[in-house]
Amino acid sequence: MSYQKYGIKPQLVERVKYKLKNPVTKDRIRELLGNVTKYDLQERPKVRRLVKAAAVVLQEPLTDVQEDQIVAFVLGQKIDPNNTFHLLKLWGMFR
Repeated sequence: MSYQKYGIKPQLVERVKYKLKNPVTKDRIRELLGNVTKYDLQERPKVRRLVKAAAVVLQEPLTDVQEDQIVAFVLGQKIDPNNTFHLLKLWGMFR
């Protein structure tokens, strides 16, 4: 899996996936990320703020190292939220 190359543990990913099955939590995350652009997702400070905000919503305490790993992963993916191919690629990574 691609995220493991960044040092992100599968256990963390599984916990987050489980928590996102809760409709209220999922809606809060969707609201948080609703207006994010591909340019936002290439700016380290903005990505860091989004990761911290998502961690609060998910009640998932992250260490500084975990936070850095997730930020590096997001930056490395060069995600365009308006590109369906990018979204399908991410979906496949975390299924």
